[in-house]
Amino acid sequence: MSRQPQQMELFPASQIAERLGNNDRLMEMILERNNIIRAWKQVCANKGAPGVDGMKTSQLGNYLAKHWPEIEQDLLNCKHKPLPVKRKEIPKPDGGVRLLGIPTVLDRFIQQAIAQILEQVWEPFFSEYSYGFRPGKSAHDAVVQGKRYMVEGYTYVVDMDLSKFFDRVSHDRLMSRLAGRIKDKRVLKVIRQYLRSGIMISGATIPTEEGTPQGGPLSPLLSNIVLDELDKELEKRGHRYVRYADDFMIFCKSRKAAERVMQSITRFLTVKLKLKVNQDKSAVSRPWLRKFLGFTYFQMCGQSKIRIHAKSMKRFKDKVRELTSRKRGKSLWQVIQELNQYFRGWWNYFRLTEAQSFLKGLKIWIMRRLRSLVWKQWKNPKTRVRNLEKLGIAHHDAMLCGNARKKYWHMSKIKWVAIAMPERYFIEKGLYLPGN
Repeated sequence: MSRQPQQMELFPASQIAERLGNNDRLMEMILERNNIIRAWKQVCANKGAPGVDGMKTSQLGNYLAKHWPEIEQDLLNCKHKPLPVKRKEIPKPDGGVRLLGIPTVLDRFIQQAIAQILEQVWEPFFSEYSYGFRPGKSAHDAVVQGKRYMVEGYTYVVDMDLSKFFDRVSHDRLMSRLAGRIKDKRVLKVIRQYLRSGIMISGATIPTEEGTPQGGPLSPLLSNIVLDELDKELEKRGHRYVRYADDFMIFCKSRKAAERVMQSITRFLTVKLKLKVNQDKSAVSRPWLRKFLGFTYFQMCGQSKIRIHAKSMKRFKDKVRELTSRKRGKSLWQVIQELNQYFRGWWNYFRLTEAQSFLKGLKIWIMRRLRSLVWKQWKNPKTRVRNLEKLGIAHHDAMLCGNARKKYWHMSKIKWVAIAMPERYFIEKGLYLPGN
């Protein structure tokens, strides 16, 4: 690279598709200057933790400016050696841990450059009912499609859970699928090297004979390539289904049909794709009894609708309890800032719900959490009386409340405390509430 990456123009991805044709020189397309810059910008935007070498995303630009010619030649000559990924455990909401593999920043950058081109190769062939990690598609689209099936009368679901999907992907089978559309053997070789780069745990490198570790830019695309076989099989059989990464539901018109589908697709996944179905988490059921991407469904007046699943609501309340804990020693302003950040992200996702009557009760509960926090922060009776009076409460009523010996949560619902600190009180202090 003769100049700093940040000085270069982005290369429109749409132009890549026009040049794919015979892709036996795919590596040259991956290494084109504009594609490289797109990859660099994306990795820097994503940030993320350093890998095993300790390099940060902020250091990547300078590193590429100094070393790009050697890196480029190593990739062209199939000499690039990826470093092992760093193991990181992320707790799952329903218990257990999700195992992530964090590549080095340099390897994330190279993977991103590869993924940008391979996406153009594979995207035209993917199913329209596959929604995960795809341009122009989202989890919301997947949930809405499920609702459409219900409207059409498909009111039974085969809800299947793939056990440790990312850890069980067969390398040989995946490479065979890749070779069906990728003719450049150099690209195939570098992808295999990434699949087999190993995992570093406590300083020791453990070889990877199967799986595509979550955490790298290539993994989402590779997972879709693996499960595209499932999509094609479901389409061939004429099934109504919706898939987001390894989460998928098949919609049927009767329980018997759903049970037959469950048996046959389980056999296909285990025998053909060499994947394991988690029988404990898979079931034939009604859509409104299952959770899909944090949502579920309900029927009202003969119409199918979308709502937030109870488990998602429980996680929301658990998080609010954590942020409004009276033991954290945070000021009201600090708590509100943290809540705002969480609320905005949460509501941006769950705004899809068509059952918003719960919001009223939810806001009342949030107000009580905040009032109990403020009540503790006011500490002594004199301060409480004085502050209640400032907020318009009569002296007699302020004295009764301020000198009460009840617990904080109890006081948060007392009439005069609630009048002194209504919803407007916290909104004026900057609080953003879901649904507002």
